[in-house]
Amino acid sequence: MCKVQNGKVKVKVPASTANLGPGFDTIGMAFRLYTTLTFEVADATDIRLHGPNLSGIPTDKSNLIYRIAARIFDKAGLVVPELIIDVTSDIPLTRGLGSSASAIVGALVAANELAGKPFTMDELYQMATEEEGHPDNVGASFFGGVVVALMEAEDVPYVRLPVPENLEAMAVIPKFMLSTEKARGVLPSMYSRQDVVYTASHTGVLVGALATGNLTLLHRAMKDVLHQPYRVPLVPGLDKILAEAHEHGALGAALSGAGPTIIALVDKREPTDALQAFMVQTLAEHGIDCTVMRLIPDETGVQVEHCFSGVTEQRS
Repeated sequence: MCKVQNGKVKVKVPASTANLGPGFDTIGMAFRLYTTLTFEVADATDIRLHGPNLSGIPTDKSNLIYRIAARIFDKAGLVVPELIIDVTSDIPLTRGLGSSASAIVGALVAANELAGKPFTMDELYQMATEEEGHPDNVGASFFGGVVVALMEAEDVPYVRLPVPENLEAMAVIPKFMLSTEKARGVLPSMYSRQDVVYTASHTGVLVGALATGNLTLLHRAMKDVLHQPYRVPLVPGLDKILAEAHEHGALGAALSGAGPTIIALVDKREPTDALQAFMVQTLAEHGIDCTVMRLIPDETGVQVEHCFSGVTEQRS
């Protein structure tokens, strides 16, 4: 029988990008940018947020991380304990780099550890997918690398691919938030047969290119007609960057998740100064200030460190 463990659990969860163009709600890639959660059973709940990326998040029991954790204990048939939760994050909030997915994954894994691990990682992945509504970001955060998944009623089948050698990313992060709900709200409810075939073929080639390391195909494979054209008004300059980033050294470019971050995949052996200047200047022409980040893929996924009865253990 599982019981709540006395001790401290620390969970480190990578950021992610989703879609990579046509892989809408299907493809995710993890990066070495992290949300770190520490859980400890206590006499009273205390949620402590550290750093500017967490500004405005509630610190009472309405907090998403606490609510997710409570569900795990309840689902395991345990009394929900009072918790001290410390949260730090390098991931910009609501910018399309998987901030909510990393929080969900971290909460599930940390609570599962304190509950005596009643659920497998695949079961936690199913729960995370149901909570997030799609498997791409949470899959990358759980397993690292590139995750290609589909969402079914009782299961979330997925394939994990290693990131091709020398593949990295450059992200330009506009200094405004864009909610997933707003970005999804502009999408049509129906698509033409032509658009469906276009999406299926480009997604297939994209997965094949990533699986084989054929980076020369990414520019064409990452083209999309399913969601990015409809989101262009939400991120001024996006259309120009998607159309011309390849001319400035990008292997391919896409809106990261629901945006507003725009991500360009690059060969780490090649210079990227011209690409960065182009992307920043394009946004500046529309009056948009941004931050640029170089993102290195994460191949590990969620990492756990816990200390029970004076024994510290680390694992991935």
